[in-house]
Amino acid sequence: MAAPVELRLVLDQLPADPLLLVFSFLDFRDLIHCSFVSRRLNQLSGHNPLWRSLCSRYWLLTDADRGAGAPSWRALFRQYYLDWGRYLRHYAVLKTSWETLKTFLSQRCPRMIASLKDGAKEEELDSIETQIGFKLPEDYRCSYRLHNGQKLVVPGLMGSMALSNHYRSEDLLDVETAAGGFQQRKGMRQCLPLTFCFHTGLSQYLALEATEGRNLSDIFYHCPDQLAQDPSAIDMFITGTSFSDWFTTYVNNVVTGEYPIIRDQIFRYVREQQCVATTGDLSVTVSTAFLPELSSVHPPHFFFTYRIRIEMSSSASPDAACQLDSRYWKITKGNGEEEEVRGPGVVGEYPVMMPGKVHEYASCTTFSTTSEHMEGHYTFHRLANKEEVFNVLIPRFHMVCPPFRKSVVRSVICP
Repeated sequence: MAAPVELRLVLDQLPADPLLLVFSFLDFRDLIHCSFVSRRLNQLSGHNPLWRSLCSRYWLLTDADRGAGAPSWRALFRQYYLDWGRYLRHYAVLKTSWETLKTFLSQRCPRMIASLKDGAKEEELDSIETQIGFKLPEDYRCSYRLHNGQKLVVPGLMGSMALSNHYRSEDLLDVETAAGGFQQRKGMRQCLPLTFCFHTGLSQYLALEATEGRNLSDIFYHCPDQLAQDPSAIDMFITGTSFSDWFTTYVNNVVTGEYPIIRDQIFRYVREQQCVATTGDLSVTVSTAFLPELSSVHPPHFFFTYRIRIEMSSSASPDAACQLDSRYWKITKGNGEEEEVRGPGVVGEYPVMMPGKVHEYASCTTFSTTSEHMEGHYTFHRLANKEEVFNVLIPRFHMVCPPFRKSVVRSVICP
């Protein structure tokens, strides 16, 4: 409805500066509505700085992106809106995550950048929806417009894990490959694979429909129920509740250093903030990771690996040099049961620590409760005096199974 004549006359008589100040608080839709009120408001609502701010907020555009001789900021906003408008809720968040991740990888893991694929076209995503018979979530589509996953390479973009006899590295699948693995079998109906590991066959899946105990857009590792006779009894370790949540959380963990870079790969170890202990010149830091591919809900078998970093201060005296002799662990399960373990060395080694030296190793444990914690100490002796024996504290660290959902097949059979 057009504004009353009297109101338009009053607005037309107001100075430009207060009107522009009011306009600076409006969203783009409101500015467009104002442009229909009167000729003067139409002119003011097109003020270039207003649209420059909106271009920055929604499309993350800068003066460099606009360039010399480019259209007005309002025209540029319209251009982006026509291309990306359906993803207005997701574009800035996902674009920021991708750009942040690429900047980080270019410095720390440059070969991963080369594996990223260019964004898919809108019509290509429409074609995939037709092929699988289901709509793709808007945040998924937006991300794949920016980058269509990656080439199938090792190491994968979505993190690695390595033990002495086990290796996992997950690629972010392009949408065409993902569609080829779209699941319609009982127990995994309407699930689209997001990642894939060559070595283990492991994938994370995105639920395209709320069915079989899953919520729409859940992201999970599937875990067959080993005690059920029905092969469609599949439990799920949940890793995200939407694509945007899943991807942005992962990126944040990578760029903040929560996930360490080891040998040009992203390792999905997690370290509790206070999980470090210092005894004299030696410090011990612990990080942990859950391995879904070696775990199960039925029977309850939860597999964790932990990575320990032992470091001697570079300012330590040469006389502080020492060698690790043995380890002691106190393990407390989620049900309160305690166990003590003693043994020589660490994973068959007896590291010698000198000023500035770092020794790292990985080990693993399994348990039948959904959580446990470990703590203990190492016993060292001085190289200069073998009679001088002392303990170095290992901080308490927790291992907690991610949230999981039991198969609806089991829920029906075994309420």
